[in-house]
Amino acid sequence: MKTTIYSVLLFTGIFSLISCKGGEEKSQNDGVGVPVKVSTIEKENNMPFITASGKIEAVNSADLSTRMMGFVDKIYVNVGDKIKKGQLLISVNDADLTAKLAQVNAGITEAQAAYNIAQKDYERFLTLFKSNSASQKELDDITANYNMAKARLEAARQMKNEVNAQFSYANIRAPFNGVVTNKFINEGDMANPGMPLLEVESPGKFQVIAMVPESEISKVKPETEVTISIKSLNETVKGKVLEISTSSKNTGGQYLIKIIINETNTSLLSGMYATVQIPVEETTSTGTVLIPAEAIIQHGQLSGVYTVSQNNTALLRWLRLGRTYGDKVEVLSGLAADETFIISAESKLYNGAKISIQ
Repeated sequence: MKTTIYSVLLFTGIFSLISCKGGEEKSQNDGVGVPVKVSTIEKENNMPFITASGKIEAVNSADLSTRMMGFVDKIYVNVGDKIKKGQLLISVNDADLTAKLAQVNAGITEAQAAYNIAQKDYERFLTLFKSNSASQKELDDITANYNMAKARLEAARQMKNEVNAQFSYANIRAPFNGVVTNKFINEGDMANPGMPLLEVESPGKFQVIAMVPESEISKVKPETEVTISIKSLNETVKGKVLEISTSSKNTGGQYLIKIIINETNTSLLSGMYATVQIPVEETTSTGTVLIPAEAIIQHGQLSGVYTVSQNNTALLRWLRLGRTYGDKVEVLSGLAADETFIISAESKLYNGAKISIQ
């Protein structure tokens, strides 16, 4: 008898709890609804564009090398050091040049002595010729000897200038104010002509070097304003197309474009990957649909967005997504222009949930 009473009481309690919960849900559904923020895909968001991937680099950068062969004696800077124009960066062993300079100086001394003798002989025979004490042939021979001695002296002096110029290749100096960004050699290594030793750049002004396929290069125009997304910084900056290559011979069928970044962003670094969005003239009636990434709902491998039904309820719409650009995602199908979708809600949404547009 007691067991029967307990069973009746337990069933009555469960029924009351279910009734209360159902009444609570009904009360919520009968209310104002979940406050949401919505947005509408407008025509200007449908402007077609092409995207290109590239890298950021400094506008003013240089790979420093030498025109002589020799061992590296001293490297005066490290990667990351700030440098000033004309500052000594690397010294290459110049023992060969020093020996050659000594030979050149000896040659100049010899040429100078020969020139002095030839000059005195020329002046002496010129005086004798004027007094009819020397023949014309003798004067001509002395004049030729004098001119040759003068030419040998000038050649020796120019050779010294050449050696002195080579000393500048042994001492690598900064071509501009900037920062050392890379070092390709160590002290004691052999430096060869044309071999990069240091990489330096002047930060502050950056550009993007990107590649565009041949199917789309004809759509890119100079001076076009573009949007550049730097994923590592989660930032978007503006830029302008500066140069467009007309050949893909050495770039594997891709055409190189150079884009100057308008803004001076101190957080930008050379080598960062960037995605460039280049607007092009619309050639079809339907353009690209972009929606904020925050509006996307993920369910496993499916992606969707809540739209607003005629009854002012949330309606989940499955989408086929394309490329991600910054904080926006391209919608390939499932959402058309002029449709209203929900960006955010103050509480969890579900299919058929009553909403209140804020």
